[in-house]
Amino acid sequence: MMAVRIITDSGSDCLPGEHPNLDVLPLSIAFGETTYSADVDLTRERFYELLVEGDEFPTTGQVNPYAFSQAISRAQEAGDDVVILALSSKLSGTHQSAVTAASQADGSTEVHVVDTKSVTVGQHILVDYALRLAEEGRSAAEVAAAVEAAADRVCLVALLDTLEYLKRGGRISAAAGTLGEMLSIKPVITVADGEVAILGKARGSKNGRNLLRQQLESAGGIDFDMPVMVGYTGLSDKLLRKYLEDSRSVWESGIAEQDIPSVMVGATIGTHVGPGAIAVAYFKKA
Repeated sequence: MMAVRIITDSGSDCLPGEHPNLDVLPLSIAFGETTYSADVDLTRERFYELLVEGDEFPTTGQVNPYAFSQAISRAQEAGDDVVILALSSKLSGTHQSAVTAASQADGSTEVHVVDTKSVTVGQHILVDYALRLAEEGRSAAEVAAAVEAAADRVCLVALLDTLEYLKRGGRISAAAGTLGEMLSIKPVITVADGEVAILGKARGSKNGRNLLRQQLESAGGIDFDMPVMVGYTGLSDKLLRKYLEDSRSVWESGIAEQDIPSVMVGATIGTHVGPGAIAVAYFKKA
């Protein structure tokens, strides 16, 4: 049986070197004239310092087909089959880059591309699931099929501190953003069918955390046999810790609070949501 190499992009917030069977390809982040590769020459901490201190709003650039081709070639030279899990095709051209590169691969081993229809911790738990399946000895085709089937069960819900960054990035209208700030509105968003949607708006952080908890409860339960993950943007995880304490009842049946994997969300997504956001990702019960 061929070994299976998983390739993803920095939109997943997986770190390079996190797992021996995983390659993480960076999206680019530009502050004015300076372009960085996420998690390669720009740490997550430094990114948030630049985001908060700098005058320039950063822009992100997709992973190009050449970078995917290089990663596929490296895997094929080692004799590995490849499964690529790219961030939602509706949010970035990165998935299309992967499809292009896969179509040009030499055919010496299998290459499969899966649209995760998700991003950040939602994409991350699909990568974790793929790695688990590969370790169990599943073939590349089986891994790709299972991940594709599971993608529709991923719930990704986030509480933002502000709509400012979505507004600046052109993701929502200026009027909606301004109104939100005047009322100190905390939006709760999700990624549904690969696109960002606003689930609700709460006044103040406490109401926002309550709204986030309600969304979890209304989703019909967490499948604790599958990976779960939480994330935060900015330099402090204090808000995330507070949320986990507030919503202990949602988790305690399946996982201890201190065992829930947590990540600092990187530059790819941090650019669009800004600091002070928290996110939760899990699989709904099948």
